[in-house]
Amino acid sequence: MGILGAALSDLLLIGAVSVGLGALLATSEAIFSTVKCIGVVYLVWLAIQLWFHRPVALGASIGNSSSTATKAFSRSLLVSLSNPKGLLFFSAFLPQFINTAEPQAIQYLILALLTAALDMVIMACYAAGGAQATRFLTLKGLRKLNQACASALLSLALFLALYRRSNT
Repeated sequence: MGILGAALSDLLLIGAVSVGLGALLATSEAIFSTVKCIGVVYLVWLAIQLWFHRPVALGASIGNSSSTATKAFSRSLLVSLSNPKGLLFFSAFLPQFINTAEPQAIQYLILALLTAALDMVIMACYAAGGAQATRFLTLKGLRKLNQACASALLSLALFLALYRRSNT
């Protein structure tokens, strides 16, 4: 479900670019700073949650409950949407492939669907690798992995907080 949340984020961000919100974010320092601050706060909150989370044996935690699936979906979606770099990336990258002499909506739709599909394939490969790695992780190893991931999230939050756009 986390993969689907990230894919939906791609679709929403590309949709926002297609209607000009990427250009607005790129030119408005206030909007950019607001989105950036929301992203920093959310990353810090996730890091704190992960740092203090008590791991459960992987065999016991594997389940398909709707609340777990909903959490994975919403977390993935919110992390992706709260990062202004995604919108800026799509704003800078995608217009190169748009033929302005042709209807643009269908072109953006095709690019959005291709991007989401590729993103899902790549994330599925990561998930498959992670599933194989679970055979080797003990509760102590999971605790250390949680803390390493929390540290990475805090680092990302710090880098995002310190990120300044160039005026070029």
